[in-house]
Amino acid sequence: MHSNHFIKLAKARYSCRNYDVRPVEQVKLDLILEAGRVAPSAVNFQPWHFYVLTESVDLEGIQSAYHREWFRTAPCVIVICGDHEKGWKRKVDGKDHTDVDVAITTDHMTLQATELGLGTCWICNFDVEKARELLKLPAHLEPVVILPLGYPLDEGVPDRHDEKRKPLSEIVTYGLQ
Repeated sequence: MHSNHFIKLAKARYSCRNYDVRPVEQVKLDLILEAGRVAPSAVNFQPWHFYVLTESVDLEGIQSAYHREWFRTAPCVIVICGDHEKGWKRKVDGKDHTDVDVAITTDHMTLQATELGLGTCWICNFDVEKARELLKLPAHLEPVVILPLGYPLDEGVPDRHDEKRKPLSEIVTYGLQ
């Protein structure tokens, strides 16, 4: 018998934009970071680094890289960085898979957070240079995703995918053309 636990979890994940002030327990944060750690990556190079911000001064700092009022409500922010010196480059065309690997690890973390009753929101439209400066990053380490994390005060709509996602018939092709 097959379970549909995963698809329910995937549909439950949404972009949370309103967080409770209570902090995320360390045991939950550790599980989320572990989910990111065990994510697959090209050639298992794991070209990522996670910066966890929970202190007021750090949160205020990172808020200067993304000016949205709702972002200020998150009690924890993880900045997921890609290490372009460690990322696998495909030999045939030189494609750098660092961003792909960062996306996979971020997705693992968002799903683990959802399972733990926490909200997240992928933020990619932020001031990269400001984040780089705040984190004192070397040139090869790129801040790719800012991930606020906390207990949600808003709610996602799990069946929103019926209207907001393309049907399988538009995105799946079986066989060679």
